[in-house]
Amino acid sequence: MNAFLQGGEVLMERAKKVDAQIKAGEIAPKEEVFFELLAPVPHPTSCRDGYAFRQHVAAARRNRKVEMIAEFDQYPIFYFTNHNAIQGPGEIECMPDHFQKLDFELEVAIVIGKKGRNITAAEADDYIAGYMVMNDMSARTLQMEEMLLNLGPAKGKDFSTVIGPWLVTPDELEAYKTAAKPGHTGNAYNLKMICTVNGVEVSAGNMADMDWTFAEIIERCAYGVDILPGDVIGSGTVGTGCFLELNGTGLLNNPDFKPQWLQDGDEVEMEITGLGRLINTIKKADSDFSILALKK
Repeated sequence: MNAFLQGGEVLMERAKKVDAQIKAGEIAPKEEVFFELLAPVPHPTSCRDGYAFRQHVAAARRNRKVEMIAEFDQYPIFYFTNHNAIQGPGEIECMPDHFQKLDFELEVAIVIGKKGRNITAAEADDYIAGYMVMNDMSARTLQMEEMLLNLGPAKGKDFSTVIGPWLVTPDELEAYKTAAKPGHTGNAYNLKMICTVNGVEVSAGNMADMDWTFAEIIERCAYGVDILPGDVIGSGTVGTGCFLELNGTGLLNNPDFKPQWLQDGDEVEMEITGLGRLINTIKKADSDFSILALKK
C-alpha cells in the first residue's frame, strides 16, 4: 500500500480501471483467497490526529467545569502520534498501566495521496487518497498525568492507533457529500458514526458534525513542511465518541453514575457509513511491568 500511494495519481487511476473491469466481468478474481486483514496503511510515513469536533471539546470542558476555549474556533490543531504503533482489525494488546482508564476514540482518518507543501484549504481535498475508520486508543491515567506538565499526549496514546478496515477513495463517497459548516472550506460528508462495546451501542455521531474540515486541517499541517503520500491524519473524536466524555457527562448529571472503561476481552466495533466496520478485541499482556509504579 505504501508503494501504491507513492505511485500517486497514475497508480490510483490504474486501480480504478482494474476495479471497473472486475465489476464488468472482464477480469475474474480468484475463487478462493485466504488472508489476514491488516491496517490499510500498515506503516504510514507519519500519523497526526486533529481536534475537529466542537461538540466533543465543549462537552469535555463542561464536564471539567471550565469554559469552552475560544481558540478552538480560530484555527485547527493536531498532535503527532506514534506511526509505528498502527494496527488494523484484530487483537489490541495492552499493558497493565494502559488498563488504568483504557478508552476508545471514535474518529475518521484520511490518507494523503501526493506530496505537497503550503497547500490552501481550497485545494487540499485533492491531496486525499482515501478515508478510513480510526480508533485513537487512549490510556487516560497516563495521559492526564503527563499533560499536567503541558506536554503530550505521549505515553497515554503511543501504544496503539487503529485504522481500517479498508481505504475508501473519495469517489466512493460522492453520494454522501454535504455542506461544510458556515465559514469553513472543504468537503464534508454525511456519514453516521457508531461504536459498540460487547454489542452495546455506546457512541453515535456523524462526520458532518466536524467543525474544521480535513481540507483546513491539511492546510495547517502543510504550512512550511511537506506532507507525504502515506501520511495519516485523524479527525479527532466525534461528540460522545469516548468513555472520557461519556463518563464525565454521566457523573455531571448523576453522582451515582458508574463510569465504564475498556477491559480485557472487550470487543470494540466501530462502523461508519461508507467506510465499513472496524472490529478489535482488547487483550491484556502477560506482564506486571508498570511505569506508574516507577513514579518518585
